[in-house]
Amino acid sequence: MPDDQITGLRERKKARTRAAIQSHALRLFREHGYDTTTVQQIIEEVEVSESTFFRYFASKADVVLSDEFDPVIVAAFREQPPELSVVQALRAAFARAFGQMTDDERSVQTDRMELVLSVPELRAAMLDQFASAMGLLAEIIAERTGRARNDVLVRTFAGAVVGAAMAAMLAIVEDPSSDIAETLDQSMACLENGLRL
Repeated sequence: MPDDQITGLRERKKARTRAAIQSHALRLFREHGYDTTTVQQIIEEVEVSESTFFRYFASKADVVLSDEFDPVIVAAFREQPPELSVVQALRAAFARAFGQMTDDERSVQTDRMELVLSVPELRAAMLDQFASAMGLLAEIIAERTGRARNDVLVRTFAGAVVGAAMAAMLAIVEDPSSDIAETLDQSMACLENGLRL
């Protein structure tokens, strides 16, 4: 078997293991509560070793907070044609990342969002995630616009995008039947239109 096929197989197996851990953990959190569910219970449920769990997630909170969207969004953003504005390129990147989700993946994301908003420990940790997301967005926006990453306009724009994503997240938790990609696109369209009400 060629090396690239072996690598691809290995990566798919890792993705399946990671998804299984997260899926089982979210179910346990729903059934028993986040605070009362232990890492040990998750490990037993998924039938993996402790070292395997911690290879994929740094902590119990990380099971809820982490996802695989950042690299997908960054790659999709960088592929957008230069004639698109920054917000148009971001809308297209978000549409690619979130528009291809299966029903199961949408359900997992909704569960994650509900947990983040309902568990104080996770809400607090979410602030660090938002700061990281702003930093990542500032980096790719600066790259596209030729501005400095720490330019106040770049940071402000990145913060506005994170705010739009947060607004979409709140809307999805309030109405779990709503489509994640569509709701996020509505928030981004609001930014593109200059936040006019």
